[in-house]
Amino acid sequence: MRVVLTGGGTGGHIYPALAIGQEVLAREPDSELLYIGNVRGLESRVVPQRGIRFEALDVTGFRRSLSWHNVRAVWRFLAGVRWAKGLLREFRPDIVVGTGGYVCGPVVYAAARLGIPTLIHEQNVVPGLANRFLARHARAVAYSFADSEAHFRRLTAGRGRGKGGVRLLHSGNPCASAAAAASPERGFASLGFAPGTPFVLVVGGSGGAKAINEAAAAMVPFLDRLPDVRFVFVTGEKYFEEISAGVGGSPPALEGRLKILPYIHNMPEVLAAASLVVSRAGASFLSEITAVGVPAILIPSPNVTGNHQQPNAESLARKGAAIMILERDLTGEALFGQIAGIMRDPDRRRSMAAASRALGKPEAAALIYEEMRRLTAIATPNRQ
Repeated sequence: MRVVLTGGGTGGHIYPALAIGQEVLAREPDSELLYIGNVRGLESRVVPQRGIRFEALDVTGFRRSLSWHNVRAVWRFLAGVRWAKGLLREFRPDIVVGTGGYVCGPVVYAAARLGIPTLIHEQNVVPGLANRFLARHARAVAYSFADSEAHFRRLTAGRGRGKGGVRLLHSGNPCASAAAAASPERGFASLGFAPGTPFVLVVGGSGGAKAINEAAAAMVPFLDRLPDVRFVFVTGEKYFEEISAGVGGSPPALEGRLKILPYIHNMPEVLAAASLVVSRAGASFLSEITAVGVPAILIPSPNVTGNHQQPNAESLARKGAAIMILERDLTGEALFGQIAGIMRDPDRRRSMAAASRALGKPEAAALIYEEMRRLTAIATPNRQ
């Protein structure tokens, strides 16, 4: 199968696309992949490292107010559509898959205009601007959260052009597929813990989160109230020295029970071993959390576009898999109180773990691959 993947700007768009590509190659090793990303995006560095052909497009997003920036964005979008059509005619893909971000707009739209089968994937509960636009042009829309279906039904209402209109698929996030196979034994071993050791993982994302780090440091004086529990703080590289120095005078009772790390390279394995995770509510990370079925305390970032992490956290909280704390309410004392309430109640922890696992979709990448195969089987693309 010849597949174009497109999406970028953040890891939340890039890694699902790469997971889909990995699934295609695992099923059909002779497949050819082409990734189209933004010339300035993270994908321009990440994708070539994976040995995948990468082509860069210069495109910018729209602002939510009238401005000359939007005039330039429209011009770049139209230029991007023309450029993408030329590249698509040259590569001749069987299908184009978009995972969000401004760059996928002109690429998926160009593919739709050329009659090439298209599928988009939405990671968050509330669709982003690109996927809201593309929902009416794609042949299929896959989404991570069941709560997204209502949004896409509204966006695609009345669309019935050819081939049965748009197909909606609750696939889950393809990043979950790799996490589901993670070994908890390796997670314990990598931390130097005996198998079965109860521990709480506090992480603010790959770059760290200042508010979460500060709350974690502030709750250190309370940790000796949970003498049987260990704690792992993952600070992010830029906060590591500051946080390490700040908790350097922690109580002697915590010796051997508190680890402060700048980064974890085997996060799915550590998640699989954890008793509880405290984190942001980015979609890809939540897919890993639910794939392994770990209870969570979620602190959505208020600094992301459209505040999209809060609906993600609310979705898990409504189903009993997580507790949500808004950043404005986050203190060391409040965070420790929630942690203690869960860690002192094994029945509650088991219930949250079961609810989390029920939301997980470890088969997500396979479901998306099967939908791609269905679309290509019925397609008669117009190779203009």
